[in-house]
Amino acid sequence: MAEARDSKTPRERYRAQVRAEIMERAWEQIAAAGASALSLNAIAKRMGMSGPALYRYFASRDELITELIRDAYRSLADAVHAAAGSGPALAPLAHALRSWALDDPHRYFLVYGTPVPGYHAPDDITAIASEIMAMILDACAALPTDGSPTPFDDHLADHRDWAAGHPASPAALHRALTFWTRLHGVLSLEVAGHFEGMGFDPAQLFAAELDALLGH
Repeated sequence: MAEARDSKTPRERYRAQVRAEIMERAWEQIAAAGASALSLNAIAKRMGMSGPALYRYFASRDELITELIRDAYRSLADAVHAAAGSGPALAPLAHALRSWALDDPHRYFLVYGTPVPGYHAPDDITAIASEIMAMILDACAALPTDGSPTPFDDHLADHRDWAAGHPASPAALHRALTFWTRLHGVLSLEVAGHFEGMGFDPAQLFAAELDALLGH
């Protein structure tokens, strides 16, 4: 079978390579000083380019941040999709989330840390985030529901816009939000290094929180 041929022109390939290098330098800058300090001029200087030359590849700081966030969310969505491949289950999703966060802490904090001042994500990024939440909702909807509805369940029956039309019951919505908030709380502290020196294994704490969420 003949190999697939790259349909891009040399100029398009060069542009893609430069954009990829700009993003790599941006991740380095975020790792050193945080997303709020991201500077296209500093990246241009690091790459031996002029500021105006770099702006031909990313027209603004926000455009670069958008591409970085899109890259991060897409990476997480792929990891969660792979974990959900055998069917909806919370435990594989939770472990996929933790592995991704520990492997890419700067990507994790870009999407789940302090919002970048003045930045607003476009709709396609919100759609990727909803895709991840939909897989969590699928897993929660597959679990049995025990007990009477809580006041928050009743509240969610009429406040479910964040679920983007998912048909999960209010109890499943509640479980999904609990899963999302509690595990991100543990992960944010772990990735930021707040457990260092406390003398316990963060993996065991994460596992204990997951067991509690699953009712084990």
